[in-house]
Amino acid sequence: MKTIILVAAHKEYPMPADSLYLPIHVGKAISTVSLPFIGDNTGDHISEKNPYYCELTALYFAWKNIDADYIGLAHYRRHFALRKPFLPKKNKFPYVLTEVQATALLQNYDILLPKKRNYFIETGYSQYIHSHPEEPLLKTKELIQTLYPDYMAAFDQVMNSTKAHRFNMFVMKKELLDDYCSWLFSILFALEKELDISSYDTYNKRVYGFLSERLLDVYLVKHKLTYKELPVLFMEQEHWFKKIYAFLKRKFFR
Repeated sequence: MKTIILVAAHKEYPMPADSLYLPIHVGKAISTVSLPFIGDNTGDHISEKNPYYCELTALYFAWKNIDADYIGLAHYRRHFALRKPFLPKKNKFPYVLTEVQATALLQNYDILLPKKRNYFIETGYSQYIHSHPEEPLLKTKELIQTLYPDYMAAFDQVMNSTKAHRFNMFVMKKELLDDYCSWLFSILFALEKELDISSYDTYNKRVYGFLSERLLDVYLVKHKLTYKELPVLFMEQEHWFKKIYAFLKRKFFR
């Protein structure tokens, strides 16, 4: 069984040594730097859309160009693990998920995912509109209603939940990934034709990446997929006070 987890990166960074991982330079088609990684700008690709699609340009590349039994996506600063170190450590790579561990888990689940984030005082819908312009989410709902009406119950369930998977990180069977990507990109490409983001700041122009985080959960709910949630290692120091402060500020003082 061949499993590959692509690691999206836009700059040089230490990578896991395990053969499970394939670092990929995202946005290479428009990048001014040269990285010692495979680029997302070969074969069938959307590399030039990286400022708007984020790590999805790596996902699209994998969908169209990678041959493996299982395919996953991670980030240069975020990796799956079976457990986090009990005490803070500078070197977290020994805790990163290995091919042996991933293979064992995938025998029993459809997909590996990050542990859900609980927003407590925010639903999926309210959290999105307190962080980003509302229009893209409303248009996405309209498109799902038009293109995939049988997904509407799952969409509403995800939007009303206070828990969600984030980061566009996962590992799944290639056949499942093919179906998911066909569904996901059909929605995002249709949305791109209807949405004017020219007035958005650089952060919110990453709109298609933000939306896809929500759409992954919609797909999971619709297909009743079995999944195993894993801790996510953030390879750098995390500033939780700043994150919590920003979260509350967006909700109450946006």
